[in-house]
Amino acid sequence: MLTFHPNSKPWHQYVPTNLHSHTTSSTLYKTKILPLQIANTLNEGKQPKQSSAGNIKRLVLTPEGRTKLNTYPDREFYAYPRFVTHVDDGFISTLTNIYKERLRPSWEILDLMSSWISHLPKEVTYKKVVGHGLNAQELAKNSQLDYFFVKDLNQDQKLELESCSFDAVLCTVSVQYLQQPEKVFAEVFRVLRPGGAFIVSFSNRLFYEKAISAWRDGTGYGRVQLVVQYFQCVEGFTQPEIIRKLPATGGAQEDKSPFSWIMKLLGLLSGSDPFYAVIAYKNFRPTYE
Repeated sequence: MLTFHPNSKPWHQYVPTNLHSHTTSSTLYKTKILPLQIANTLNEGKQPKQSSAGNIKRLVLTPEGRTKLNTYPDREFYAYPRFVTHVDDGFISTLTNIYKERLRPSWEILDLMSSWISHLPKEVTYKKVVGHGLNAQELAKNSQLDYFFVKDLNQDQKLELESCSFDAVLCTVSVQYLQQPEKVFAEVFRVLRPGGAFIVSFSNRLFYEKAISAWRDGTGYGRVQLVVQYFQCVEGFTQPEIIRKLPATGGAQEDKSPFSWIMKLLGLLSGSDPFYAVIAYKNFRPTYE
């Protein structure tokens, strides 16, 4: 059974009962039974209610396109926490502003493939934020999460979450690591409420050996189109919206050599990170006053 951990943040009306203690060698967690609108995995033998659409119409990636240079399980690669920012301040500011515009305080949000920070606006308190990732120590440090769970989506794409239980799903600088993106996007569609938003953001930074081949070999334009196709392959998502914010390059071509990637990851090359976001909604895009 998938284990959900509460964060250290006060729970207010979301504090469930029936607490059970569970310890690891490094961190003490308390595993809580979540309300049914978050997860129903504690109700043995019951399957999540299926929503309309969400069917995978076609596969986007070839078997070769799904491969990684580092073939060891992702849980091993992320076994140790990395308390670093993977993009620059300009990228983070742009993303936070998009969240201010697109997310409402009354919403319940799933932060997929999250880390020790979610880049949500600090001045906004959302109804509930549930985080997912591969390292419990990173997620426990994220003060914007109310709950979190650890799961390798490249091993199992099924989200133990009830259908139509979130108003928005976020995926920040992590889509490049998904080996079964079609199945993950279909699951996101299932857990979104009608009109719910899926915001996928990324730049040109990555752990080169853990990114899939189709992403490593692509350009900025090609990667945007790849994410667009992930949305389009799942029945029911609206036409994806693309947001770009590119640094001035003076016409220079992007250096895609492994050495260039290493230098960028270490912050030894100048220039701003490009910003890309692809956004689509379940069934329809709502309008607000």
